[in-house]
Amino acid sequence: MFYVSHIWLHSFLTFWIFSFPVSAQIRFTDVTSQSGIHFQHEDGRSGERYFLETLGAGVAWFDYDNDGDLDIYFVNGADLPGMSSSVPPTNALYRNNGDGTFTDVTEQAGVGDTNYGFSCAVGDYDNDGWDDLYVTNFGPNLLYHNNGDGTFTDVTQTAGVGDERWAAAAAFADYDNDGDIDLFVANYVDFKLENNPVCTKLGVRLHCSPDVFDGTQSILYRNNGDGTFTDVTQQAGMVNPNDKGMGVIWCDYDNDSDIDLFVANDRTPDRLYQNNGDSTFTEIALLSGIALSETGAAFSSMAPILGDIDNDGWFDLVVTNYNNEPNCVYKNDGDGFFSDITYQSGIGGYGLYYLSWGADFADFDNDGYIDLFIANGQLDENIEEIMLGLSYEEPNQLFRNRGDGTFEDVSNQSGEGLLLEKVSRSAAFGDYDNDGDIDILVTNSHQTPDLLRNDTINENNWLIFETVGVKSNRDGIGTRIKVVADGKSQIREVKSGGSYPSHSDMRLHFGLGKATVADLVEIRWPSGLVERFEGVKANRFLKAKEGEKLSEVVRE
Repeated sequence: MFYVSHIWLHSFLTFWIFSFPVSAQIRFTDVTSQSGIHFQHEDGRSGERYFLETLGAGVAWFDYDNDGDLDIYFVNGADLPGMSSSVPPTNALYRNNGDGTFTDVTEQAGVGDTNYGFSCAVGDYDNDGWDDLYVTNFGPNLLYHNNGDGTFTDVTQTAGVGDERWAAAAAFADYDNDGDIDLFVANYVDFKLENNPVCTKLGVRLHCSPDVFDGTQSILYRNNGDGTFTDVTQQAGMVNPNDKGMGVIWCDYDNDSDIDLFVANDRTPDRLYQNNGDSTFTEIALLSGIALSETGAAFSSMAPILGDIDNDGWFDLVVTNYNNEPNCVYKNDGDGFFSDITYQSGIGGYGLYYLSWGADFADFDNDGYIDLFIANGQLDENIEEIMLGLSYEEPNQLFRNRGDGTFEDVSNQSGEGLLLEKVSRSAAFGDYDNDGDIDILVTNSHQTPDLLRNDTINENNWLIFETVGVKSNRDGIGTRIKVVADGKSQIREVKSGGSYPSHSDMRLHFGLGKATVADLVEIRWPSGLVERFEGVKANRFLKAKEGEKLSEVVRE
């Protein structure tokens, strides 16, 4: 098979397939070096090519100390047989100093786990006003309770959520609307270090395909409301023991006021669990048209993301995939079905060459339409030995929403932060400097992370909402906010987890374009309460507390 340079191919595709005038002024600057972040991801590689080396590098944005600034939690790997580090690789917590810099507070906070970690999810599981932290591992997972004084306590055993299977992702949501958040853990494959097969291609040893290993059963934990959880996977109708879960996202995709679940599986059919409203689910991915590719193949699904790309009031779906598999785009038709618009959207052709992982929607230029960022990176550092033109390190991609449900690739025109080429894995999104636009944190396998500050310059306006549940769960996870402004109607939903394998800021961000006032803000809480506010002024951080008026959060 003939392969060409990815630089030449990218230029060719950009000119011939989507040669539209570029109006984007999106700019990202790599500010990692001046941020005080010194984290280094380790994967334990020793030359034995253990399958688990290729995944991981999870990260979370969350305000663990409630000071109004987003802090960072990095998930690290660990030494594997044949590798011995002088200092064990450790997960790390960085406190946001509020001036663009961060301080490592891992030891003081007590969250420096040294197990082989992959991802994390954040949520206030006990509704005490402080966000807690769940970490998935190759081995027992961990639940850290936030003590509210800058420290955490490992409550895994008491809570009953320390499953020992290899978990790739997790996410919190209140699926039964009882006021406290439950937990879904996506387990990956049945891999054991003592059974590490040798896999080769063209005589070159590579990491094995997931096809070599059996799948495992994922877990749904119901929150009992007393600090403990119960495994209700079977009762809920989620028994699929051959799945290979990589990414998971909760979202009310069918607009029926209860939250549904999508699971991205690696080389096995994806799952869409429709909430029946009685604490059970029905798996309908095949019926809905999103279990397999348009050609009927089970792709190497990584990150599932949901967002309303055309502002029609229904959440659409993007799933990132392996190279030679397009990143799939599905339009929500609003009748329980999805239409595959992978190539019509302008995304599909660009996904074929890269191996894509973390991704999410965000309105990076505040024009009222959500854009798309995708993190890329290959599995094997010796990939060039068997596939001419491929590179272990790859550029990430930024697609600007044209406003008509299609996208244009503006990666090469969006600042130095989009010109980096690394072995990227996860991407987390949030306004860490509280200036009204969304920044990006990218983690890289066996490398340092990249903090990409959004330096877009325009006159567009914005609103950011922090939700506080009262009858609903404290974080307001699952809360739907609709904003009408500048002739556009936009929806967002508060979520925990998502992307791959990361957790983004749970505050909801809306770009308003040139509008200085939102004509309508409508908030639908998980409890069923619907609140409406008119004439909401732009460029403010607002706290939406269930049952109360909107209040402005003053930033110093």
